[in-house]
Amino acid sequence: MIEQKPRKPARIVYLRVQNYRALKAVEFKNITPMTVLLGPNGSGKSTLFDVFAFLSECFESGLRRAWDRRGRGKELKTRGSEGPVVIEIKYQEPGFPLITYHLAVDERKGAPVVVEEWLQWKRSSHGRPFKFLDYREGHGRAISGALPDEEDTRSEVPLKSPDLIAVNALGQFADHPRAAALREFITGWYVSYFSVDDTRGQPEAGPQERLSRTGDNLANVIQYLAEQHPERLEHVFQVLRMRVPRVERVLAEPMQDGRLLLQIKDAPFDNPVLARFASDGTLKMLAYLMLLNDPNPPSFIGIEEPENFLHPRLLPELAEECRAASEHGQLLVTTHSPFFVNALRPEEVRVLYRDEQGYTQAVRAVDIQGVQEFMDAGASLGHLWLEGRFGMGDPLVNQGAPTRKGGV
Repeated sequence: MIEQKPRKPARIVYLRVQNYRALKAVEFKNITPMTVLLGPNGSGKSTLFDVFAFLSECFESGLRRAWDRRGRGKELKTRGSEGPVVIEIKYQEPGFPLITYHLAVDERKGAPVVVEEWLQWKRSSHGRPFKFLDYREGHGRAISGALPDEEDTRSEVPLKSPDLIAVNALGQFADHPRAAALREFITGWYVSYFSVDDTRGQPEAGPQERLSRTGDNLANVIQYLAEQHPERLEHVFQVLRMRVPRVERVLAEPMQDGRLLLQIKDAPFDNPVLARFASDGTLKMLAYLMLLNDPNPPSFIGIEEPENFLHPRLLPELAEECRAASEHGQLLVTTHSPFFVNALRPEEVRVLYRDEQGYTQAVRAVDIQGVQEFMDAGASLGHLWLEGRFGMGDPLVNQGAPTRKGGV
């Protein structure tokens, strides 16, 4: 079977978050295809990770469910702050101008309300930005067509409820292709909450194209690749054999009761080991390789702390696998491992810390004084971080905050 080359996805180049837990006001400019977050425990890495999960869930399951799952405004909104939760991204669709998507959500009588939502772009480098979708509390206007222009007619399309997201609603109709493209982009995000224990189960047989967010369908994805993309599966096994000693291949075989049995074949033994008895690291590496070698990759992948259960020597290679995958879909990774960071470039790394007011701040490693000079002299980024050369992000020094002026 001839594999089609994945089409180029949209890319997020900017993110602004306001009043989302510890993220009172944080900006990320010049976002790279792979972005890695460092920082002490509690610095806001998982919270930023959850921003993407929240937005994805809003489009997949509805704002109210995503809001309620996070404890509503009492738990979700920044403590001591007024105003709505704001998420704003700037993204680039191939062949189109830069688009800004702005979403502001507040709470009324315990229920979430979309107080402001808009899409904005400018058609040319000399033009001025204009909103081609603009909604507030279920009411607003939008310009239809693939290339909305400022002079085009804006149509009023009221929504049934103020907790509905306009892009999600209008994006289901063919006459709003830019909203449809954003809807497809966000619903295609993969934010991983991978659990090794979930991979050990015996799911119902049947091929499935994509690894679930917990990894409980690992056997189904192996079955899918074996049937539809055997060359891709063999590549995964080749890499796995290089990373995990004695492992030869992984088997996903249907049983008489209709479930799939996942087994690990290791040398020199004839009988494979049941996945329930395989090592955590073997299953986790296998799951990452399946995700990063998806024939139809997600437009965005989020992975938290990939170093857990893995040997440190494997982490630079895993980082390279992530970078290769970022050619076809954007990656966001959180880590505490200097070995993983050693394979990164300073512009790919953001250091998070909490300021004296308790709010998250973020700094690019490339903007930290002296880092690029050390790198040019042959230093490794992870070792610089471990040795305290960043001047921030160390949980044992100044509570992770910068220790010198001019350090950023």
